[in-house]
Amino acid sequence: MQIILTQDVPNLGSAGELVSVKPGYGRNYLVPRGLAVSATAANVHKLEHDKRVIAKKVAKEKAKAEAIAEKISAMTLQFDRQVGEEDKLFGSVTSRDVAEMLKKNGVEIDHRWVVLDQPVKALGKYEVQVKLGSGVSATVKFFVVSKAK
Repeated sequence: MQIILTQDVPNLGSAGELVSVKPGYGRNYLVPRGLAVSATAANVHKLEHDKRVIAKKVAKEKAKAEAIAEKISAMTLQFDRQVGEEDKLFGSVTSRDVAEMLKKNGVEIDHRWVVLDQPVKALGKYEVQVKLGSGVSATVKFFVVSKAK
């Protein structure tokens, strides 16, 4: 019996797959629990249509993420911070600060996408990864400089 899985089923397949199972398993277990639907011509056609729609959506999202990555990679940000003795910053530069600076430069992202292991607490040049989804990431360069007194 051919069925289309509507949810991931361990040891059988993932949602959206067309699989063959024994008729009793399909009729008595998978279909009544909403884990699968019969593979009728209409359901198979709907599945193929849904896959095409999802593929187009994913391609659009990836193209958008790549365009943003290109913009981010071309940028160099500068953070002016007050410093104390031995060029230690008062405060730090965090992923939220990087996201806000990118927003000021026309690229709005969520601060959780900025991969910064620890806040920056010293002057210097830094590079940080920005994960944009769809397997796309970009590197943004930034400088932390002393604020003029």
